[in-house]
Amino acid sequence: MTEKKNFALIGASGYIAPRHMRAIKDTGNELVAALDPYDGIGIMDSNFPQADFFTEFERFDRFVDKWRRKTGKKIDYISICSPNYLHDSHIRFALKSGADVICEKPLVLNPWNIDQLKIIEEETGQQVYNILQLRLHPSIVALKEKIAKELEENPDKIYDIDLTYLTSRGKWYFISWKGDQAKSGGIASNIGVHFYDMLTWIFGTVEENIVHLKEEDASAGYFKLKHANVRWFLSVNYDYIPEAIRATGQRTHRSITVDDEEIEFSGGFTDLHTRSYKEILRGKGFGLDEAYESISIVSTIRSQDAIGLKGEYHPFCKKVLG
Repeated sequence: MTEKKNFALIGASGYIAPRHMRAIKDTGNELVAALDPYDGIGIMDSNFPQADFFTEFERFDRFVDKWRRKTGKKIDYISICSPNYLHDSHIRFALKSGADVICEKPLVLNPWNIDQLKIIEEETGQQVYNILQLRLHPSIVALKEKIAKELEENPDKIYDIDLTYLTSRGKWYFISWKGDQAKSGGIASNIGVHFYDMLTWIFGTVEENIVHLKEEDASAGYFKLKHANVRWFLSVNYDYIPEAIRATGQRTHRSITVDDEEIEFSGGFTDLHTRSYKEILRGKGFGLDEAYESISIVSTIRSQDAIGLKGEYHPFCKKVLG
């Protein structure tokens, strides 16, 4: 029987935290303590009502240290679901506390943060894992296998890809940390990074990165990958969702086409965090090196000026720029 692992959780009240709690529970492990400045988290009662809870980092820090000294046990993993700009600091804390790390995307905001985390991994002997759940989605895995086979037969093949992702957000989004680029990294980092990871995982590294649109509520650009030309459009503005989609009452539109063929992956997301945890616990998780490419992409996007309707821009850009 596998020994039960002890977990702590930083960022317990957000949208994604319940998936981590469920993954800890479904893998037969224990949540010892959780931290969040917001204290309205009754969701813990459905998963780990006996877990200690803290609203101040200093008290959480003290607990993690004292718990180890008092019980002779250790926190094996610290899961991080805090705001994006705090990931780097919280990962450092976890590693120096003798725990491995499971962190939500984006792992950090810039690639040089990863360079420093590699040093701390070496110093502590602990490891950092990033949740890159699309790499475990059955439809995406099947697509990767299909593309790999085609590239074996034709190594010079270049695919044409359109990525369109619109997920409506209310006014609260722009008041929260997610609407502050310094804290979230902007739309590309906040809602696009796992798509960029998936595309580079399948079609190769970025050779060119152009930004056509960079607004508070929408962003778009073009990648030249080793084996693909990618036009991408991301937005949190409901008005940009196609009328036919809005007519059905939906507030989200997600589409990826490869050579004009739609890739269907709207379902199959419910257990991907649990699957991610299972892989990590088996020593098969995605570490710092796997996260590097997508973090480099979003960092580059953040540093560029938008060029407007020039070159290979996504058709939805006209919805914003006319």
